[in-house]
Amino acid sequence: MTIVANPANYKIPTWFLNRQKDYKTGRFTQLTSGAIDSVMRDDLERLKKIRNHRGLRTYWGLRVRGQHTKTTGRAGKTMAAKKK
Repeated sequence: MTIVANPANYKIPTWFLNRQKDYKTGRFTQLTSGAIDSVMRDDLERLKKIRNHRGLRTYWGLRVRGQHTKTTGRAGKTMAAKKK
């Protein structure tokens, strides 16, 4: 657990950390499970607030990373077939 808390002391490269170039501090850090949820939520709220493309697509429930959406991702209300 000490390696996770202080990865720089154990010469872990910065590209291996899960929080690279934090928006507020500009530092590279390793986050644990509880902190990841709150940080990701804060990031998405910030993106929605500034009306960023990624934030808006997340808000609308669409794909964010450039996937094709013509045929896939059509989840929504389904209706049962009518009987004759």
